[in-house]
Amino acid sequence: MEFPSLAIFGYYIFIKANLLNFLILIPALLWMLHYIHRVLIFPLQIRTARKKIPLLIVLLAFIFNIINGFLNGYWFVHYAPDYSSGVMINLRLIAGVIIFFSGFAINKYHDAILIKLRPASGDGYKIPYGGLFKYVSCPNFFGEIISWAGYALVAYNLPALSFLIWTLINLSTRALDHHRWYIKEFPEYDRERRALIPFLF
Repeated sequence: MEFPSLAIFGYYIFIKANLLNFLILIPALLWMLHYIHRVLIFPLQIRTARKKIPLLIVLLAFIFNIINGFLNGYWFVHYAPDYSSGVMINLRLIAGVIIFFSGFAINKYHDAILIKLRPASGDGYKIPYGGLFKYVSCPNFFGEIISWAGYALVAYNLPALSFLIWTLINLSTRALDHHRWYIKEFPEYDRERRALIPFLF
């Protein structure tokens, strides 16, 4: 589903964009790191032999990733050549990279916990524990939102901001659904956990 974001963005960045400008290169590398992991590595790690997903969701996600990959890649080719560096821009860039990798680490750490919970057959669910699962039901989603907030700060453009907003809305909705499911399925589930953001939401 996410392959278009890797392929289309990659085409614009590596074929058409000016990678000598580090204000283009750095956000491009962050994007590619995320999607290389999501498209090529993560699917080999998860155990989904018996799990199914509705075709409509796959189709809508595929279409979204086409649009998102295009908008973000197109921006760096046609609107970014005038990017210039400066002290404040460099500070924004450093902060964004730190935020991105913080979210990336949170996401991957908690994904690993979830993967280990699932038996090789792909059947059965358990309550996850460890890390931020003490505070929220979906810390992996929380980490992904943090990552894209960092990316938006680094890229500093409208497509990146729109992607952050979409990610926030999409993952907040999914986190609420997951949280309600945990509470319904497991009577012993800790009601003090939030859905997505520790102590808040």
